[in-house]
Amino acid sequence: MKGLKHLIECHCMLPQFKNKKNPTYHKFTVFSIIDDSDTIEPKVVNCNNCGVAHKVIDICKSVIDTGREDVKSSRTIDDISLSMPDDVSKVLTSYNCDVATWEHAEFILGYKKWGEFIVLSRESTDEGVEGKILRFESQDRYKIEPFLQRDIIGGL
Repeated sequence: MKGLKHLIECHCMLPQFKNKKNPTYHKFTVFSIIDDSDTIEPKVVNCNNCGVAHKVIDICKSVIDTGREDVKSSRTIDDISLSMPDDVSKVLTSYNCDVATWEHAEFILGYKKWGEFIVLSRESTDEGVEGKILRFESQDRYKIEPFLQRDIIGGL
């Protein structure tokens, strides 16, 4: 089993893009589980902008479930937090993590993917990208670590 965060596209637009000549549709992050045969486990998620239901059918692919909004079977942070250790739940809440990040953390804990991490914060700088990650070292052992990813321009 593998887990992956990826983007899917909705038909809605953020207000700042509505009057553009070539409209930019809203994209949002989802977390998907990929089984041992490299097949994604289908699920229903709600767009975090307009609430319309999407059936996630593949990596970066979804089908809009026409006429359905805010589907109750879509998992929420409150649903996921019930299965989380208090320490992890507090960290994810304090960093205002999205549903996909909560699902990723739940996946790591549930499948004991020790050594894996989730990104808590990310910020672009002149030198590259910096932020913090939450690394899952073992059951009941977690560590918040800073990271810095430098942009390298040119070649050797």
